[in-house]
Amino acid sequence: MSKVGKKSVVVLLCGLMLTSGASAVEAKSKVNKAITTVKSTETNIVDPVPQIVKNISPSVVGIIGKATGSSQNDSVDRYNLTHGTGVIIKSNGWIVTNAHVIEGLSNAVVVTSEGDTYRITDTRVDVTSDIALIKINAKSLKVAKFAKSAKDTQVGEKVIAIGTPISFSLRNSASVGVVSGLNRALNASYRLIQTDTAINPGNSGGPLVNMKGEVLGINSMKFAAVGVENMGFSIPSETVQYITSNLLQSGEVSRPSLGLELEESWSAIVGLPTDDPLTITKVQSSEAVKAGIQEGDVLYSIDGHTVTSVVDINELFKKYVSGQTVKLMMQSDGDIVIRKLVLSSKDVTLDEVTDGVKI
Repeated sequence: MSKVGKKSVVVLLCGLMLTSGASAVEAKSKVNKAITTVKSTETNIVDPVPQIVKNISPSVVGIIGKATGSSQNDSVDRYNLTHGTGVIIKSNGWIVTNAHVIEGLSNAVVVTSEGDTYRITDTRVDVTSDIALIKINAKSLKVAKFAKSAKDTQVGEKVIAIGTPISFSLRNSASVGVVSGLNRALNASYRLIQTDTAINPGNSGGPLVNMKGEVLGINSMKFAAVGVENMGFSIPSETVQYITSNLLQSGEVSRPSLGLELEESWSAIVGLPTDDPLTITKVQSSEAVKAGIQEGDVLYSIDGHTVTSVVDINELFKKYVSGQTVKLMMQSDGDIVIRKLVLSSKDVTLDEVTDGVKI
């Protein structure tokens, strides 16, 4: 019996002992009934995890193929394969996965939870977010339900990861953990969810599911080193839906840009809490030149939103498109000024960073 259950029975017993006219036998009988009720209640508590896994698994697929550079000699290279996981987002065959899962994969096939195999007929990749869409010729597939946003998630919430860890024969494996942290930047363009749920090679592209049975995020990477345990990261559902809606509509993600090369403060780079602004190290667009922005200026906010890192800007720009005009609060030649800037369309990834961070 739990401590709570014992306490309830003790309280009940005290009440019975104080009840006028209640015999010792009647009191004992009622206490025994109370104990039985508590035990029955505890026994009937149902763990929701098995049912959630059962419900979401038909929407999870395995993806397998040959890595680019593999030998074309099938008799020598038949086992040199690589694989990952995907989540069905459209009943007609659209599946979301990680860009790093599908890029460089040849002769790839998708295998559903029921064992049906399909060739990939279309691929749309966004390297910046590490999100990709693939298409198979199928109908009436079970679509996963995505959480509208992961912003209301709390650290400590139980979550489930489903995927294809280590071996393709282990597809649709489930592991359970908790949300360890939110709004993690790391070496990504957008903020990530941190979890201690076991995620292994092959889990990439698979869902991180909350206790409502909703996909909270897409598992993307983990820290793997001696002495490092259970540090996985997932792309939040709102970022996944932002990217996939763009890929479905136009085949690419057209991001707005400030047309500036920016340098983050030392505090921002090492992860310390900071209000330090971003420093302009290079003016790259004609729009930025027209706005009067110069090298050495510092950027505090965009349309009233404080920005201290490139990730802050990327998250903010989910709501903007190229051609829009924004107000930048800056410091130039020692003065605080407001610059109006028309956003350009140049898309620069973190892989192109040299001395500064380009956006």
